[in-house]
Amino acid sequence: MPLPFESLSHGTVAFGFFNIVSDMLLLEHYFFFAEDFCTWLADMAEKEEISIETRWPVFDIPDRSDIGDLMGAIHGVHFSGFMGELYKKYPFPAHQEDFKQNPEGHDTRQIVEDIIAHYSFRRSIPVVLDGAKGEAAFAEYRFERSRFQALLSYVWQGGYPRWREGLRPASVARMKETVEAHPHGLFEKMVFP
Repeated sequence: MPLPFESLSHGTVAFGFFNIVSDMLLLEHYFFFAEDFCTWLADMAEKEEISIETRWPVFDIPDRSDIGDLMGAIHGVHFSGFMGELYKKYPFPAHQEDFKQNPEGHDTRQIVEDIIAHYSFRRSIPVVLDGAKGEAAFAEYRFERSRFQALLSYVWQGGYPRWREGLRPASVARMKETVEAHPHGLFEKMVFP
């Protein structure tokens, strides 16, 4: 489930996984895969620079009605927009104990990309990790260091409800290892629970 995170720019924003079968993440209206997120961050950490700027290709759904009703889709009562179509394909588990993030979520990538293509457009967003200012920016969303690190921690843990059987995808493990090996800028003092 996406969780609320405090931003410097927009107050509380939603970030996280939203379907246990996919490894796709959302940041408000931007959608991207955890495998990419972890790879991008590991690559940035390897640069050993205090401040880093790059661009990430994401799916953008600026119209909230095209995103759909996550809670309605989870409860199986309202299947609108992208969320609705995704939950028709991959419904919420019947048993609460089965509510765990799938470490093989990357296997559904092409199917999820085909679904989101009907509701989104591709966009390249600027990403800035500014260690001097102690801020991270993903397009218009800005986070101070501890909130940025909380985003990484969330993905490491598998969000809520956590990774199934504590197993993590290789990209998530690589992100952790790389960040720990290059503790500079916004990655300094990063602790993975």
